[in-house]
Amino acid sequence: MSQFPDDGNGDMLQAMADAGMDLSQPTALDFYLVFADKAKAEQALAALTQDNSSDGEVELNFNDLEQWELIVSLTMLPDHAAITAKEAELDKFARKFGGHNDGWGVMQHQDGDDEFADEHDHDCDDDCDHHHH
Repeated sequence: MSQFPDDGNGDMLQAMADAGMDLSQPTALDFYLVFADKAKAEQALAALTQDNSSDGEVELNFNDLEQWELIVSLTMLPDHAAITAKEAELDKFARKFGGHNDGWGVMQHQDGDDEFADEHDHDCDDDCDHHHH
Protein backbone atom coordinates (compact mmCIF):
# COMPACT_ATOMS: atom_id res chain seq x y z
CA MET A 1 0.00 0.00 0.00
CA SER A 2 1.58 3.26 -1.07
CA GLN A 3 1.72 6.16 1.36
CA PHE A 4 1.61 8.54 -1.64
CA PRO A 5 -1.20 9.61 -3.98
CA ASP A 6 -1.72 7.27 -6.92
CA ASP A 7 -0.21 9.37 -9.72
CA GLY A 8 3.13 9.86 -11.43
CA ASN A 9 4.57 11.96 -8.62
CA GLY A 10 3.32 9.53 -6.00
CA ASP A 11 4.86 6.61 -7.90
CA MET A 12 8.19 8.43 -8.14
CA LEU A 13 8.20 9.25 -4.42
CA GLN A 14 7.33 5.63 -3.61
CA ALA A 15 10.23 4.46 -5.79
CA MET A 16 12.56 6.86 -3.95
CA ALA A 17 11.32 5.59 -0.57
CA ASP A 18 11.72 1.98 -1.75
CA ALA A 19 15.30 2.79 -2.74
CA GLY A 20 16.00 3.79 0.85
CA MET A 21 16.08 7.54 0.32
CA ASP A 22 15.15 9.68 3.33
CA LEU A 23 12.20 11.75 2.13
CA SER A 24 12.25 13.87 5.28
CA GLN A 25 15.50 15.49 4.12
CA PRO A 26 15.82 18.19 1.44
CA THR A 27 16.94 16.51 -1.77
CA ALA A 28 18.25 17.83 -5.09
CA LEU A 29 15.41 17.35 -7.57
CA ASP A 30 15.76 17.95 -11.32
CA PHE A 31 12.75 19.47 -13.06
CA TYR A 32 12.71 19.19 -16.86
CA LEU A 33 11.35 21.96 -19.09
CA VAL A 34 11.22 21.19 -22.81
CA PHE A 35 11.28 23.68 -25.71
CA ALA A 36 11.16 23.03 -29.45
CA ASP A 37 13.04 26.24 -30.23
CA LYS A 38 16.62 26.96 -29.12
CA ALA A 39 16.18 30.75 -29.01
CA LYS A 40 13.10 30.40 -26.79
CA ALA A 41 14.90 27.92 -24.54
CA GLU A 42 17.79 30.38 -24.19
CA GLN A 43 15.33 33.19 -23.35
CA ALA A 44 13.79 30.97 -20.67
CA LEU A 45 17.26 30.14 -19.34
CA ALA A 46 18.13 33.85 -19.15
CA ALA A 47 14.86 34.64 -17.39
CA LEU A 48 15.40 31.84 -14.87
CA THR A 49 18.95 32.88 -14.07
CA GLN A 50 17.96 36.55 -13.67
CA ASP A 51 15.17 35.59 -11.33
CA ASN A 52 17.07 34.40 -8.29
CA SER A 53 13.96 32.99 -6.67
CA SER A 54 15.17 29.63 -7.91
CA ASP A 55 18.17 28.82 -5.74
CA GLY A 56 19.18 25.92 -7.87
CA GLU A 57 21.33 25.30 -10.91
CA VAL A 58 19.96 25.53 -14.42
CA GLU A 59 21.39 23.65 -17.39
CA LEU A 60 20.39 23.59 -21.07
CA ASN A 61 20.74 20.38 -23.11
CA PHE A 62 19.69 19.21 -26.56
CA ASN A 63 17.97 15.92 -25.79
CA ASP A 64 17.50 12.67 -27.72
CA LEU A 65 14.09 13.76 -28.95
CA GLU A 66 15.68 16.79 -30.62
CA GLN A 67 14.15 19.19 -28.14
CA TRP A 68 15.89 21.76 -26.01
CA GLU A 69 15.67 20.68 -22.42
CA LEU A 70 16.18 23.03 -19.50
CA ILE A 71 17.06 21.17 -16.32
CA VAL A 72 16.29 23.12 -13.17
CA SER A 73 17.93 21.55 -10.13
CA LEU A 74 16.30 22.59 -6.88
CA THR A 75 17.03 21.36 -3.39
CA MET A 76 13.71 20.90 -1.67
CA LEU A 77 11.80 18.53 0.55
CA PRO A 78 10.50 15.70 -1.66
CA ASP A 79 6.90 16.39 -0.69
CA HIS A 80 4.07 15.45 -3.07
CA ALA A 81 2.16 18.74 -2.79
CA ALA A 82 5.32 20.87 -3.02
CA ILE A 83 6.58 19.01 -6.11
CA THR A 84 3.17 19.18 -7.80
CA ALA A 85 2.99 22.94 -7.10
CA LYS A 86 6.55 23.50 -8.38
CA GLU A 87 5.76 21.57 -11.57
CA ALA A 88 2.68 23.76 -12.16
CA GLU A 89 4.72 26.92 -11.53
CA LEU A 90 7.50 25.83 -13.91
CA ASP A 91 4.99 24.73 -16.55
CA LYS A 92 3.35 28.16 -16.44
CA PHE A 93 6.79 29.76 -16.75
CA ALA A 94 7.85 27.50 -19.65
CA ARG A 95 4.62 28.19 -21.58
CA LYS A 96 5.59 31.89 -21.81
CA PHE A 97 8.47 30.66 -23.99
CA GLY A 98 6.54 28.04 -25.97
CA GLY A 99 7.72 25.17 -23.78
CA HIS A 100 6.26 22.92 -21.12
CA ASN A 101 7.14 21.05 -17.95
CA ASP A 102 8.26 17.48 -18.71
CA GLY A 103 8.40 15.96 -15.27
CA TRP A 104 11.16 15.63 -12.71
CA GLY A 105 13.72 13.18 -11.48
CA VAL A 106 16.34 12.69 -8.84
CA MET A 107 20.03 12.03 -9.15
CA GLN A 108 21.42 10.00 -6.30
CA HIS A 109 24.89 11.32 -5.63
CA GLN A 110 27.44 9.04 -4.14
CA ASP A 111 29.77 10.67 -1.65
CA GLY A 112 32.39 12.67 -3.51
CA ASP A 113 30.60 12.12 -6.83
CA ASP A 114 29.48 15.50 -8.10
CA GLU A 115 29.51 14.53 -11.76
CA PHE A 116 26.20 14.00 -13.44
CA ALA A 117 26.46 10.87 -15.54
CA ASP A 118 25.01 11.59 -18.97
CA GLU A 119 24.47 8.06 -20.09
CA HIS A 120 21.25 7.70 -18.15
CA ASP A 121 19.68 11.10 -18.69
CA HIS A 122 16.09 10.82 -17.47
CA ASP A 123 14.74 8.19 -19.78
CA CYS A 124 14.71 5.79 -16.84
CA ASP A 125 11.52 4.24 -15.61
CA ASP A 126 10.31 4.55 -12.02
CA ASP A 127 12.45 1.61 -10.97
CA CYS A 128 15.68 3.37 -11.85
CA ASP A 129 17.42 5.05 -8.93
CA HIS A 130 20.42 6.34 -10.90
CA HIS A 131 22.84 4.26 -8.87
CA HIS A 132 26.43 4.12 -10.10
CA HIS A 133 27.93 0.65 -9.98
